[in-house]
Amino acid sequence: MSNVIVYGTRYCPYCVAATQLLNSRGVDYKYVAVDNDPKLRAEIAERSGQSTVPQIWIGEQHIGGFTDLNRLALSDTLDRLLNA
Repeated sequence: MSNVIVYGTRYCPYCVAATQLLNSRGVDYKYVAVDNDPKLRAEIAERSGQSTVPQIWIGEQHIGGFTDLNRLALSDTLDRLLNA
């Protein structure tokens, strides 16, 4: 079982793409909507160093956003991270 958390907003196309990619691989993940919680969004921005969504973590490792997740998926690195 993987320990994946996706922080995003409900209307973000990149958030949707990230969850679709994870769903297509059968990855269990927790989705945390930050659109109505400015304090949480600020905490995630501080923790990630990014102000955009989605922000994705696998365990304690910050992956980044959808583009980063997709790059990992295309290089098979994502599977290694999920199975570590």
